[in-house]
Amino acid sequence: MIIRVRTNIGIWRVNIKSPTSSVTTQTILDEIAQTRPHVLYEAPLSLDPKCSQPIDTSRPLCEQRGLQMTDGLMIYCKVDASTCAENTVGNKTDGGSSSANDGAMSAAATDNNNKQPSSSSAYTKRIIDKDGRIKLIHTNDESNTNNNDLGFRKGLMPLRDIKKSWTLNEFTAMDDKYNFKIKRQEKSFVGVDGLHLESTAVESFQNYLRRFQFRQQRFGYLYGRFVDEEEANDNEKEEDTSHIRQGWGARMPKKEDSKVKKNKKVIVEAIYEPPQEADADAAEGFVMLDDDQEENVEHLTSMLGLQKVGWIVGQPPRETGFQFSAAEVIMAAEFQLECAQGVEETPFVTVRVTVGDEGNVIVEAFQVSLQCMEMVAEEALEIGPNPGFCYVNETFTAIQEGKPSPTVENNFFLTLVPIHGYQSDIFVTQFPFANRPFDDRQQTHDEMKRQLSKSGQAGWTFIDLLSDFALLLYLCKFLDVSQDMPKICESVKDREVLLDDGYKIIISSMAGMDGSY
Repeated sequence: MIIRVRTNIGIWRVNIKSPTSSVTTQTILDEIAQTRPHVLYEAPLSLDPKCSQPIDTSRPLCEQRGLQMTDGLMIYCKVDASTCAENTVGNKTDGGSSSANDGAMSAAATDNNNKQPSSSSAYTKRIIDKDGRIKLIHTNDESNTNNNDLGFRKGLMPLRDIKKSWTLNEFTAMDDKYNFKIKRQEKSFVGVDGLHLESTAVESFQNYLRRFQFRQQRFGYLYGRFVDEEEANDNEKEEDTSHIRQGWGARMPKKEDSKVKKNKKVIVEAIYEPPQEADADAAEGFVMLDDDQEENVEHLTSMLGLQKVGWIVGQPPRETGFQFSAAEVIMAAEFQLECAQGVEETPFVTVRVTVGDEGNVIVEAFQVSLQCMEMVAEEALEIGPNPGFCYVNETFTAIQEGKPSPTVENNFFLTLVPIHGYQSDIFVTQFPFANRPFDDRQQTHDEMKRQLSKSGQAGWTFIDLLSDFALLLYLCKFLDVSQDMPKICESVKDREVLLDDGYKIIISSMAGMDGSY
């Protein structure tokens, strides 16, 4: 008997030779597989055109309710059109003989020399046959598969699956969403006063990098404040020192004499280095580990009136002009997106610490451009074999000098931020940093005693010595973060708020101090 299977690409006629009483859905599928071996079913064999009533696969068709086993029976299914090429190579026709089949096999073997695709190939493409009909054929070339031929762009649906009809303006507008005309952003989003980086904290960071001769990459988060700065005065004139390296060997961008729009400057009070492992095989040069102190860091910074204003990365020596790898550029963009909560301007900064040819430490601050943030948000940038370039995802097009480019040099995305040394008037940086393996000093009660014992000497007070971000974070492990730490942090922020003597006694006892505080 003949069973007709109506699919979304046409009607298939299936010749069933088995007894009617034994025909199941698997019988029909097996017969279809004889001529179309790679069919992928998007909806199962069903009783209705919408495929909302699947046929019970556990019983023969003759026992199905609402289904009469007659010649020409119609059932329904939906298939992936790109997998439905008909396999006609090496199959016997109904009236064919063995010798005819052998001849076909022989011909197929002869055609092997011409590298004809095998009928067992899983890839198909559409062609126009001699009689003008469009048909699917097998191909060994994955790049010529039907999905890639029909996709609006690689990885996207065909245009007709998105919308049935298109105007030229609609198509152009949609296509423009995937085109990026690469342009350099000359100015950062940080005000002319730039970045004020706490000197003692960054010195501790670079000293730890020196332990490994700057051969291991490492990163940390910068915590501080974004501060509004006043407009520059037209009458103020400053000497042009843009050609001079200042501070830690950082290059200073040329300052403008004209009045600039009110913006923000960035003040860094502390650095926190989360758990990490150096890994030369990782694109970033390190692997982030789970941080059991993450919540304490968030609570502590909030209580101290600080926020994440940037990140700092230690780099090995690199050739001149190679500032950041593609992985670092993408990571910087992700941080800026997180801070801005979208593709918006933000003063969030990226600081690199490395060593020059003569062994001098170089500390520079940058931002990535708004266009880089947008491309990362759209997942248009990827890491490739050359770390000096960001690779463009095949779905998107980067246009440089009027031509499509598969890569974008990292420096096109960078803007320089002026950087200044800064000595915090609130915090000290004396306690050992957390998460530093192989460091000479580790966070212990003995180290806490060593630091707090200076109270009353050389002008130090107990609260002065307690105002150390690393020490306060260490105390979060032993004191109640929601009850005790807010009161301690209030005294740290405002020295006119006296620290309760009870907390002094508790902390001194933890440190094993016998004397006065």
